[in-house]
Amino acid sequence: MNIIKLSAIASTNDYLKSLSTTQYLENFTIVVAEHQTAGKGQMGSKWDVQPGKNLTFSVLVKDLLLGINEIFNLNAAVAVSIIEALEENNVKELAIKWPNDILAGNKKIGGVLIENSIKNNGEIFSVVGIGLNVNQTDFEGLPKASSIALVTGYDQDKTALLRGVVENLKRNVAALLHKNAAPIWAKYHKKLYKKGVPMPFEKDGQRFMGIIQDVNSSGNLLLLLEDDTVAEFKIKELQMLY
Repeated sequence: MNIIKLSAIASTNDYLKSLSTTQYLENFTIVVAEHQTAGKGQMGSKWDVQPGKNLTFSVLVKDLLLGINEIFNLNAAVAVSIIEALEENNVKELAIKWPNDILAGNKKIGGVLIENSIKNNGEIFSVVGIGLNVNQTDFEGLPKASSIALVTGYDQDKTALLRGVVENLKRNVAALLHKNAAPIWAKYHKKLYKKGVPMPFEKDGQRFMGIIQDVNSSGNLLLLLEDDTVAEFKIKELQMLY
């Protein structure tokens, strides 16, 4: 693995994107930082963690040819790769909260931000940003946050965990290249948080009940509503209240 280790950086995603424009980088190049000062989540939300306690890293994924309607396949592959690596470390009660939050029990232990560039030939150039709460134990003011150490009861080897995630990601991306996305989607849906369970949601200040049916290849959430219709929602268009 080509791993670039940094003590501190504003954003591993931004650093890797900038680096890729100035020099050749091999596929699955990794940038990992002990401290990220301006980490980003979905739609610009902030990802803030204690220095040295957690994993904040970005992975370059290129040479992946997908149709525009298959773009979320990579997101599913990343989320499943993280779940698989955590399962290998005996983390229990894992779930994927749509679209890409990683939960243990009902608490968030990780998140994903993928930034894609699509070339004219259909090649997708992706920077996959991953944040995992590993050995941090204090989440004051964040009642829905937890860490792998809190869940398992012991500290984790961050380097081994990083390698586990990336090795799983390589395997799952290879499956996408061979048009074998079905097993990835099967696991994504199996681990989808609160699938099939009536849950409250909020959209534009309005609350309503819905039952998660599916996530489609575009990454949109399909909800069964109280009037027995199925509605489709884009990422960040609504919020699950849990």
